[in-house]
Amino acid sequence: MDRVKIGVIGVGNMGTEHMKTILAGHTPELELVAAADRRAERRDWARANAPKGVRVHTEGAELIADGRCQAVLIAVPHYEHPPLAIDAFDHGLHVMCEKPAGVYTKQVREMNEAAARHPELTFGLMFNQRTDCLYRKMREMITSGEMGAIKRVNWIITDWYRTQFYYDSGAWRATWDGEGGGALLNQCPHNLDLLQWICGMPASVTAFVHEGKWHDIEVEDDVTAYLTYPNGATGVFITTTGDAPGTNRFEITCEMGKLVRENGGLTLYRNAQSDIAFCKAAKQAFAKPDCTVSAVETDGSNPQHRGVLNAFAANVLRGEPLTARGEEGIESLTLSNAMHLSAWLKRPVELPLEEEVFLAELNRRRETSRRKEAESGNFLTHREETYGS
Repeated sequence: MDRVKIGVIGVGNMGTEHMKTILAGHTPELELVAAADRRAERRDWARANAPKGVRVHTEGAELIADGRCQAVLIAVPHYEHPPLAIDAFDHGLHVMCEKPAGVYTKQVREMNEAAARHPELTFGLMFNQRTDCLYRKMREMITSGEMGAIKRVNWIITDWYRTQFYYDSGAWRATWDGEGGGALLNQCPHNLDLLQWICGMPASVTAFVHEGKWHDIEVEDDVTAYLTYPNGATGVFITTTGDAPGTNRFEITCEMGKLVRENGGLTLYRNAQSDIAFCKAAKQAFAKPDCTVSAVETDGSNPQHRGVLNAFAANVLRGEPLTARGEEGIESLTLSNAMHLSAWLKRPVELPLEEEVFLAELNRRRETSRRKEAESGNFLTHREETYGS
């Protein structure tokens, strides 16, 4: 098998871009053979832009059952990710799923169990930010132990500014029943994935989640969360879609200094010795360990979506490593669910997450979720192509 025959389910913002990537030849080991979307205009776009032999369906289930594909790329509203993935596994298809893995962890756990029943199939998640050389370097330096134990984590990620027009553009957007959440579930899955990928999972989460603070929406658009880790480290995660120009600063403080990812670069502040050991041994009240500051060199590679798709094809064909295994998607979703649940219950939430409690609270909100009438146009910008939808 020289190329993997793949079908794209969902020809919206991200599905369109994935199709363009494949059709442009950026993923030479993937061959687009099918697409599916419930909206007629999107099916028309697929027919007009894909080669003549590409089969276009109305339903993802039709594409899966057609027998033409060896793999599917799922890029539909969040609630539909796990059901479509499970259906694909049951039909013997490899799966690449867009972020987030789903809306609630119980649903995603069922998806992971379905994947486990088919170990011969590849299951990947579109965590394209893991391909960024800066984040890869941060993970390498933290997990190697060269920075010592983590003491503090801070990520201010507020450059997700969105207008009311953005939220009004789709009937499913920014509703509990359609999208399942707001900034945490749409913009921040990458950040939450990177947070746990680099720093590990916290032991508890306390969050303040504001719904419709800056927009006429029913879901969250402003979040501040406090994290505690098993080793006693603490963290703060702040995000919003209401700040312009916004900030993106990811800072990890460790015994041997700190790493700061900001403004497209990574800076290392390296202590000459552990600040904990220095504190205990020092004989001066205001002394500090010597510290050097330097820009961190990386390999410069940042292939983003095409990198994830090429790794997916290579895994199917030769067993090479994925950028992110699909089963890992439950970790960032756990953080998102925990932040919501903490705000809803007005208390800290311990991990592992109380999945049934979260689902009951979510379903209460889905019952009163408003129905919107809106056109769902494609308006992907370069910013969204890089980071989210």
